[in-house]
Amino acid sequence: MQGATEESGRKTRRYPRISLPKGMSVSWHGADLQLFSRVETLGMGGLFISAPNPPTVGTKLRLAFEVPGGNVRADAIVRSIAPAEGFGVEFTRMAIGDKILLKKLMTRLLRVV
Repeated sequence: MQGATEESGRKTRRYPRISLPKGMSVSWHGADLQLFSRVETLGMGGLFISAPNPPTVGTKLRLAFEVPGGNVRADAIVRSIAPAEGFGVEFTRMAIGDKILLKKLMTRLLRVV
């Protein structure tokens, strides 16, 4: 059943996603938690963050992660969880400068793939 859910998710995505086999660190805080985790998947619309105990769907978070050229900060909301694996977040707010940095990284990564 998970395969069907993943497939339908792919069809409704607004932005391409990039898998990051080596990962990328992200700091996140919300719901009385403040942690560093590994990003497994990156896109202009959000991230999939590896975490053994993900926050619940609907939790609002503040994220910060480093990309070439600087740091990206964003507000996000947890949209999905995979118990004992991690959670998917959707960006809800990001400054224009941060969007530009993320877009440059995505453009470069998509060219390589």
